Amino acid sequence: MKIPNAEELKQAEIDEYNSLVQQIKPKPPLLKHCFWAFVVGGLICMLAQIILNFLQAGGMGQTDASSITSVTMIFLGALLTGIGVYDELGKTAGAGSIVPITGFSNVIVASAMEFKREGYIFGVGARIFSIAGPTLVFGFAVSTLIGLIKVLFM
Repeated sequence: MKIPNAEELKQAEIDEYNSLVQQIKPKPPLLKHCFWAFVVGGLICMLAQIILNFLQAGGMGQTDASSITSVTMIFLGALLTGIGVYDELGKTAGAGSIVPITGFSNVIVASAMEFKREGYIFGVGARIFSIAGPTLVFGFAVSTLIGLIKVLFM
């Protein structure tokens, strides 16, 4: 009979622990999460469409109405984050609340609120783009790439 060394015992403990974790780990209600993400994301987009239609019915052009709709949705996302409603919405909706433009607004305001205690310069000013920065860089890079493809091939 072979006596296991310390490394084999450690690995056996890790394997046994992982097996126990898999047995008791709760299974997320995937269908329920998908449903709420779809509903909340759809409602956010529907609200934006209602605002856009209202502005266009008032005689505003497509470009101006789209710009005002975007600004309005960003403002609403920031406001709801500031009063704590958007975070509760995110707990229920998951990705449905972060995909629209209001989710980006939520990220900016939440990071600003988190680092406010460190001061406005070194807290809010320095950290506000820690999450939004990569999003902006990716957005700029992709839009530039799409623009180049359109110019070169269309």
